[in-house]
Amino acid sequence: MKTISHWLASPWRRRAAATLAGALPVLAFPAPSLWWFAYVALVPWIALLRSAPNGKRAVYDGWWGGFGFMLAMHHWLLPNLHVFTFVLAALLGALWAPWGWLVRRFLAGKPSPGRAAGALVVLPSGWLLVELVRSWEGLGGPWGMLGSSQWPVEPALRLASVGGVWLVSFLVVAVNIAFAVLLLVRESRLPAFAGLVTTAVAASAAWVWSPRPDTGDRVRIAVVQPGVVPGGDKRFAREEQLTRELIGQDVDLIVWGESSVGFDLRERPDLAQRIAALSRDTEAQILVNVDARRSDKPGIYKSSILVGPDGLTGARYDKMRLVPFGEYVPARSLLGWATSVGEAAGEDRRRGSEKVVMDAGHGLRIGPMVCFESAFPDMSRHLVDDGAEVLVAQSATSTFQQSWAPEQHASLAALRAAETGRPMVHATLTGVSAVFDASGHRLGSWLGTSESTTSVHEVPLTRGTTPYVRFGDWPAHAALLIVAAWCATEGLRTLRLRRSAPEPRVPPARRAHGSPAHPGR
Repeated sequence: MKTISHWLASPWRRRAAATLAGALPVLAFPAPSLWWFAYVALVPWIALLRSAPNGKRAVYDGWWGGFGFMLAMHHWLLPNLHVFTFVLAALLGALWAPWGWLVRRFLAGKPSPGRAAGALVVLPSGWLLVELVRSWEGLGGPWGMLGSSQWPVEPALRLASVGGVWLVSFLVVAVNIAFAVLLLVRESRLPAFAGLVTTAVAASAAWVWSPRPDTGDRVRIAVVQPGVVPGGDKRFAREEQLTRELIGQDVDLIVWGESSVGFDLRERPDLAQRIAALSRDTEAQILVNVDARRSDKPGIYKSSILVGPDGLTGARYDKMRLVPFGEYVPARSLLGWATSVGEAAGEDRRRGSEKVVMDAGHGLRIGPMVCFESAFPDMSRHLVDDGAEVLVAQSATSTFQQSWAPEQHASLAALRAAETGRPMVHATLTGVSAVFDASGHRLGSWLGTSESTTSVHEVPLTRGTTPYVRFGDWPAHAALLIVAAWCATEGLRTLRLRRSAPEPRVPPARRAHGSPAHPGR
């Protein structure tokens, strides 16, 4: 340990160690078999923060660890944003600076069992507040929340139905804190062990008592994935060809991916008529996605549009939450230079104004989202609350085909399905496309990157309301109250100590020689 402490005495070595420690949790995301790593991946970072010589150093270690986490999570953006990826990671990494100070405040030195027990509640709450702030769309959205690494784990999906991905993140951090205390603080092993037992009990309780969605009718939903096809006209022709293969397969809904149509269908009635003909032949309505300049409004919109046998049904959803830099540049007057160093949006896309639940025929009500929006738990929750029976996300990640972004994006649908108790369809242009049932289990195999094919899924519809849909983001609200209560307690304790401190002793004033007190001198 002395050798490690001596090695970390160098500021640059300590920064490198913090960056590497912050990046470690990201290893739990790419491979579903590594989900377990998330429960111990924070321990090296916690150990480093605990060993910080002072609060200022812990703040820096938290910042550098946050930088490593955000850079590793978004490394696949480097070919497009170049150096700006590092700038974004550094700005967002600063959100973990207070958390670094908080870890040291609770675990530095030899914390008492009471302080260690408090760490099991306050530190996960602090982490949740970091995720809450960075989940704001303007800061990049909730991509890569720690709890989303648990999408392959059935007990974690059950927890998500109770408190969303927020509850899963809280428990993952709590387990990391408990393991760190077990390994590093012998005097406080009892509360750490109790924390692990409590986490196991909470997961078991969710498994046993959380309500399961009631299964009703089944619908057949087809996903059309054209693969890598250059040019809007060629892509449309390929989608048309693949959709014709669904004739006679008794499907209820056909879903195309994001930007599957590159022209305004009002300006191109010939394309609308060709899609309507497909709808008649397949006896199913088709949900397409248009990425084009609108004829009835100024600007470019990304819109989910439902087409039936008679043409446009009038059901349209305009994307509300846009990808920073990919679809718009925040504060373009200040950050417009990003377009010269990467592939940032040359023109801002326009935003939609409201959510839409569509009647897709056959009595089926669907809630569409576009790409990035499937990362936001509140969007799917509100759609289900408005009556959506199936959630649909239309996506296009062709720019990042050689990275793990397509797989990670598809995995988010499992969490959204489990949270809401509704099945979810994730349809893309070039992969990965997947369909999940209301418990978050994948139905069939997913369509891999660059595959050009279709898939048909028997999707069971469900009834009932999950606790997460009913009560919303209550773990995040609870975390805010916990941190606020701790801050108030610390403030009162500090004030009490100052008031009870004894008055400093003031020595008596010394008189000069020859003063009246000494008349004989």
